[in-house]
Amino acid sequence: MTVPKLALSTTKVEAVASARVDAIVIGTVQGTDGPELAAGSEQVDAALGGQLAGVLASLGATGKAEETVKLPTLGSCRAGVVLAAGLGKPDEDGGIGAERVRRAAGAAARELAGTKTALCTLSTLDLGAAAEGAALGGYAFTEYKSDPGNPPLGKVELLAPPDGTTRGHRAVLKAATAIAESVAIARDLVNTPPNDLFPGSFADRASSLAHDAGVDVEVLDEKALRRKGFGGILGVGGGSARPPRLVRLRYAASKPRKKVALIGKGITFDTGGISIKPAANMDHMTSDMSGAAAVIATVLLAAKLGYPLEVSATVPLAENMPSATSYRPGDVLTMYGGKTVEVLNTDAEGRLVLADAMVLAAEQEPDYLIETSTLTGAQLVALGNRTPGIMGSEEFRDRVAEIAQRSGEGGWPMPLPEELRGDLDSRLADLANVTGHRWGGMLAAGLFLREFVADGLPWVHLDVAGPAFNTGSPWGYTGKGGTGVPVRTLAGLLSDIAEHG
Repeated sequence: MTVPKLALSTTKVEAVASARVDAIVIGTVQGTDGPELAAGSEQVDAALGGQLAGVLASLGATGKAEETVKLPTLGSCRAGVVLAAGLGKPDEDGGIGAERVRRAAGAAARELAGTKTALCTLSTLDLGAAAEGAALGGYAFTEYKSDPGNPPLGKVELLAPPDGTTRGHRAVLKAATAIAESVAIARDLVNTPPNDLFPGSFADRASSLAHDAGVDVEVLDEKALRRKGFGGILGVGGGSARPPRLVRLRYAASKPRKKVALIGKGITFDTGGISIKPAANMDHMTSDMSGAAAVIATVLLAAKLGYPLEVSATVPLAENMPSATSYRPGDVLTMYGGKTVEVLNTDAEGRLVLADAMVLAAEQEPDYLIETSTLTGAQLVALGNRTPGIMGSEEFRDRVAEIAQRSGEGGWPMPLPEELRGDLDSRLADLANVTGHRWGGMLAAGLFLREFVADGLPWVHLDVAGPAFNTGSPWGYTGKGGTGVPVRTLAGLLSDIAEHG
């Protein structure tokens, strides 16, 4: 895990230009007549004779969102470089939202790779957003590169906002730093190639992380899974030479206010099994354990921040491979808890391992159940590669969607249409794992999962098939590869449950 070190700077606004750093990050806003300077850039502007906006305009700056423009200070500041990060157009009320601060800080951190120290003034707009954005934008995963290139930005000092108290600022920075580090843990897991991250090694890494954090951990191997009747996990993992696992992590405050169960899909590689996927882009299936990575990282975060909750993660781990021992279309699996499922497509494997895990998690009688997975290609068709689909109990679903949008990870509440439920009926078993048609695939998967939720338990399913893995160019605080979605949503949700129940 490589992220910049963050520190809260007590540098006064008047002394920004004399700060002992290599670069100063300022914000620009997209105005009607060119870039305008955001708060925090006043002293740098004064050092440049009040000409900063004009110089930036001459260099092609517009202030549009995520734009980065560097200019040398030529001795006017102790730092050698000023980097202007675009914040875009102001909101209707003239403000700049947290997500735009987060993305601008991330874009600046990416641009400053190879720089040792920087002072970021975007924190005067939103300290937490600037901290998260800078840390995540400076993330780098170079473990497998013989020449990693420029090292990521080493340290970011964040200028304290003009309002609030030092104690309050430090609390915000502590939370933002912990959240960013947890996202980085999830990114590292997702970015680790599947020849090194398979069910057994993933379970070992989760156990090591849990022990270091003082979190309880339990691992069930294939023998225990068979003895206890986890038919979904065993069916999916049966085609691989590397057998499946089920990992459970648990953190509990001394007097928890609520009990929250997290479940994450952990398919360490997905070929589709007998219903094999096309070769094109199959390498992206190294990310099919993103849900597992996210919930593991979230339990560690809960322990680090000491949420007054009991938080558990139930993580089914399997590799979906075609072989002589693979499960087949037409097989009937008996799931944990006794329900039977007819397999019509072995590439709809995630819902099978999740069903086992959801029934197990519900036995602990949680107050809330949250499951996340890279579940369906239909999510990308419906919502694109940045917006998770959120399904479940309507009131809880809407609560989670609002928090997801506020976190910057996005998310949209989706229905579970009853007319699709009948299409999951099976001629042999209690239900089939797919509908047999392509319509509403994301929603049908949610309906399948609903069959394994205990009656009356508020639950939600986050389909992050696209948002969990960036296959395109870097943007904002998001590089290529694992994104860590939805760790920040889960962090926001745990904080909200701790406060409001």
